[in-house]
Parts: sequence; C-alpha cells; structure tokens
Amino acid sequence: MKKFLILGAFILLFLAGCGKYKVEDAVKDFTNKVNNSKSYKLSGTMEISSSEETFTYSLESYFLKDDYYKVVLINQTNNHEQVILKNDEGLYVVTPSLNKSFKFDSVWPENSSQAYLLGNLVKDIKNDAKVEMTETDKNYILKSAVNYPNNEELSYQKLYFDKNMNIEKVEVYNKDDIVKIKVNFNEVNLKAKLDEDDFVLDDLIDEDLNNDPGTNTTPNKTENTETPKEDTCDTKEGCNTNKDETTSFLDDIIYPLYIPANTHLSNSETIEGEDSNRVILTFSGDKNFVIVEEVAKVNNEFEVIPVYGDPLMLYETIGALSSNSLSWDANNINYYLVSSDLTTNEMVSVAASLGNSTLVSSLK
Repeated sequence: MKKFLILGAFILLFLAGCGKYKVEDAVKDFTNKVNNSKSYKLSGTMEISSSEETFTYSLESYFLKDDYYKVVLINQTNNHEQVILKNDEGLYVVTPSLNKSFKFDSVWPENSSQAYLLGNLVKDIKNDAKVEMTETDKNYILKSAVNYPNNEELSYQKLYFDKNMNIEKVEVYNKDDIVKIKVNFNEVNLKAKLDEDDFVLDDLIDEDLNNDPGTNTTPNKTENTETPKEDTCDTKEGCNTNKDETTSFLDDIIYPLYIPANTHLSNSETIEGEDSNRVILTFSGDKNFVIVEEVAKVNNEFEVIPVYGDPLMLYETIGALSSNSLSWDANNINYYLVSSDLTTNEMVSVAASLGNSTLVSSLK
C-alpha cells in the first residue's frame, strides 16, 4: 500500500511538472519558429508616442534569409511613405514621393532592437538572462530588456503571444513604464516564399518621375557624393539641376521647442533663391548646433545620398543619422541638423521638438 501511495505521489508531481509551461520553453518555441523560417511577411500597425501625441503607421515587414530586409512604413496622418531596404547592394531608406534615397554604410539591423523584425526580437530575449514570462487566459507575455543606443529612454519590451506561441503584439516601454512604441501584427506569414526579386531597389522608384511623358526609358539614377546640405551652391544660378522647377518658399521658420541648457539662438539667416529659400538657424552656448530648413522638392531623377551612419526612426519619419548630423523630411520640409557638441539623444530631442512645433510651414 505504501508503495502505491509513493508511486501515486510521484505520478502527480510528474504530471504537474509536465503541465508547467516555463519561460525557457516559450523562448525555445519562438526561437525555433523564427529560425526555421526561410522568409516571412508581417503586416500591421505601429504607434510611436511622444510626450504630446501618437503617430500611427501602417507596417509591412519582409525578410529573406540571410540578410534581406524590406520594411514599408506609411504615416496614416499624411500618407508619407518610406521604405527601409537591405539587399546585396546595400542599405537604403527610400522616400518614393521625393524620388530620393539615403544609402547607409551600416550593419543595421544588427546594432539595435527593432520591434518589427522577428530576428531582433529573438536576439533580445536570448541576450537577456532575466527574461520574465506571465500567462493570461489568452496570452503568454515575455518581458525582456532592449537595446536602442540612439534612444536612452527605452528600457524594456513586452512580447505578446497566443497559446500556440504565435506573436501578436510588441510593446516597448520607457523607464517610467509608459508605452512608447506599439506594434500590432495583423498577419504573420512565416512561409512567405519570398526571393531576391522582392528586394530590388528599382521597384521602389517612381518611374513616372524619372521618365519623360510617353517614353519607357529606364530610370536614370544619380548618386550625390556630397553630404546633405553641405554644398556650396549659392542658389543664385539655380545650380541644383536635379530638382524640379516648382517654386517653393518657406513662409514660416520652424523653431525647436527643445534647446539644451545654456544654449540660445544666436543667428537666423534666410537665403533667397529664384524658386526657393533656405533658412539657417545657428545656436550657440554650451551646445553649439546648426539647423537648415527648406521645402522638400521632388527630384526629376532618382537621387542616392551616401550616409556613414544609421537609419533613425523619429516620431513622424525616418531620418539619416551620422556621427555629427541628422537629416530628415517631415511635413514637406527638409531638415538638416549638424553639431559636434550634441549627443545623439540630444539631436533626436531637438529633431522631435521641431516635428511637434505648432508652427506650420506653407508654400507661396
């Protein structure tokens, strides 16, 4: 009788142990799903929150082993579309409406967390020895640390899975436990059957902008080897011949709402051209920096601008970040910020405060 009691107790303990789904099991299951996928397609929405408002994007994310990526982001407020593309030729951030692209010398996406890339999510949870898991009636939730080197306020993330370990949602929190980035997946196809032809730069180019009416010529790409906004053109002779001929002027100057301590606006200069103008704002003090603003104009020919840096997700657009500068387009305005004194996070703060400015630029 005693043997039967001991055996029964052992069986109960064994069954109880088998029924417990541990964090190690969840990490393993999710890792295997992602690693076994030769290509995937994700679609859904992404919300990025500032202290004042939330920007919502429609999102499509594509991956092909081993190093092909395409991420399509469309701002749902103004339909501004940008595409992050990585293939054998390099890493690009393409803005189809402006017929231009930044080309990066970068190891992206290996150098930071990305809430819309499954491989990066796997990397985050495997690199965190203190991953936590909670279970609800409908979900498993994994909590892990994140690595956003250009955004110090982002601290950790929560990954939401259904009971079959299919990912449904990602939330990225700051140090005050406030959600700053939220990605909701409507579709997760881990057997997308993609190939290299799905990651071609030419497919993102608006041929209507590159071709003359009634012709079928191949888009003529030009590569601008100059750093954005550091050209010496005085605009008097209309030297920027790769631009269209639309007359575009800034009516208002957009001032940053965030300026580092002991720093002030020391000079504001407007350079007038025949069909456009350019505003140069100089800030002096403990943190010297310069902001250049002008109306974003559509290129007649596809333009590729080299950048030694990384793509940077701002609140309402994707910017190009280098060691001492940040370029981005927002609300029909092209911005260029350069400084040897500002940290990356300070540049992001200045840029975000320009995007949140209550002043609205208009065209004459």
